[in-house]
Amino acid sequence: MSAVRFVVYSDYLCPWCFNASVRLRALEDEYAGAIALDWRSYLLRPEPRPATDRAAALEKFRRYTESWRRPASEPDSGQFTVWSSDAGPPSHSVPAHRVAKAARALGADAFRRMHDRLMRAYFTENRDISDRGVLRALWQELGLPESALAVADEDETLERVLREHREALEAGATGVPAVRLADNPAIIVGAHPLELYRRWVERTLARRDDRDAPG
Repeated sequence: MSAVRFVVYSDYLCPWCFNASVRLRALEDEYAGAIALDWRSYLLRPEPRPATDRAAALEKFRRYTESWRRPASEPDSGQFTVWSSDAGPPSHSVPAHRVAKAARALGADAFRRMHDRLMRAYFTENRDISDRGVLRALWQELGLPESALAVADEDETLERVLREHREALEAGATGVPAVRLADNPAIIVGAHPLELYRRWVERTLARRDDRDAPG
């Protein structure tokens, strides 16, 4: 029997998406083979920020990351570190999504590892995941084929990122994380507790079993 597929709209610069990712990954492992997560792009910062005083921008960004203490305080959260490096602030959301799509072209395992690595690099290690050098370093850390990184720069890759973002907006995603069943347009926005996601999975699987039961 095929897995029940959940579509997840997410952005790599969103702290609540980090929490949702940790929780949904846990359920994907718990229900091994029964559910599948289809991660799609949402862009909180679609365009690069205009040039400005970098020192002032970095200080403002550091103050912003103090707000990460809130998602960090929740159960089943990602590991957050208030920004302490001299890198950044990140310019925009697109570069990380491009690299994630390049990893996806290599297969589900490569995408999963890159997806998780991007989240940890940004929120835990305070690395600027809009920086090309950082993204290349993450790619190399995962041991992915060097030549395959070129997919990130292809026009088709950018169009896919933008298309998924538009799709999310049309589906009613007023923010992220946002999750829906692949065959259902109804969308749930927000990083919900693990138990709520689990109940959703259980109900979905129960409905499928009832539907497929011999009459």
